[in-house]
Amino acid sequence: MTVTELRPPAAVANEAEPVIEAVPRKLRSFGINDWLELGASAGSAAAATGVVYLVMGWRGWLGPALWWLVLFLAIYRVVVGESNGSVAATDRVMTVIIGIGAAISVAALAWVVLFVVGKGIGKFRLSFFREDMAQVGPLDPGGGAKHAMIGTLQQVGIATAFSVPAAILTAIYLHEIKGRMSPVIRFFVDAMSGLPSIVAGLLVYTVWILRFGMGYSGFAASMALTVLMLPTVTRTAEEILRTVPDTLREAALALGAPQWRVVLRVVVPTASSGLMTAAILGVARAIGETAPVLLTAQYAAATNTNVFEGKQATLPMFVYQLIRQPNQTQIDRAWTGALTLLLMVLVLFVLARSIGERGRRKRGA
Repeated sequence: MTVTELRPPAAVANEAEPVIEAVPRKLRSFGINDWLELGASAGSAAAATGVVYLVMGWRGWLGPALWWLVLFLAIYRVVVGESNGSVAATDRVMTVIIGIGAAISVAALAWVVLFVVGKGIGKFRLSFFREDMAQVGPLDPGGGAKHAMIGTLQQVGIATAFSVPAAILTAIYLHEIKGRMSPVIRFFVDAMSGLPSIVAGLLVYTVWILRFGMGYSGFAASMALTVLMLPTVTRTAEEILRTVPDTLREAALALGAPQWRVVLRVVVPTASSGLMTAAILGVARAIGETAPVLLTAQYAAATNTNVFEGKQATLPMFVYQLIRQPNQTQIDRAWTGALTLLLMVLVLFVLARSIGERGRRKRGA
């Protein structure tokens, strides 16, 4: 006779262990743990301040500030580790380090902007954009940067007309066509991305001015700026093309469309806002270049609207020429030119950002 032993079924894990729902914390709540962490931060800061003051006496500011930061992080790590454990302490310390790094970056950018605004706002008036420096003496209160504005717009405009179409076509070839020359072209694009701007100026100066004897001109500067803009716009445009979903390409190809029509009617319209952003970033890169313009167009105090003949001024060269003068009037004009250049770059970056956001919202919709 066989005896069968019946065992009770194993308990279900979900029934044995009740699920505890996490209660969301209110953003404005401030509990006892928060007060303890605040006290730990304040105590660590006070201890680090006392040690640095006793040892170094706060002579200078950079050295004591660095030592204070190191001591504060060390003391804070120990204090938080005693109450919350090593993992939480490491997390708090890394949060503090990231916050300090972000604050330093924002403070540095704000300091540069405010410093340039404070120096250049004095002569920032309408007459500054309506006059040039042709008949202005070193101590005259008048004069402006009309000639530099015209030269900047002409040179950057020509460079944009040359570089942006070529860069977008190159990006399409690298990402969409993927021909045999793609690795070689990508290598040269990556190498040109790190090309010093003065090398581009030397190239145009040696070939265009010395070899062919064409002379200094705004067009020569435009060619140098084209060399600098090409890799920037190409790499950015290629990254933009990567964001186009492959499903759009596959759907168009499945309908029988050839590859060139898919690129022209599907890929490029989808990435149009991003490609425009790439072009704007390239313009922002070229608009502040000084070294290639110094070698190819130099500087002229009078207004020269003929971009193909004669020396021509730009805003960077305007600042470079006047900031070296020995009197304060010329230096003030240079700071106003720097403020104008800064505002132009900031407007370009804000425009690129807004166009990019609009394109992302359009694709998301």
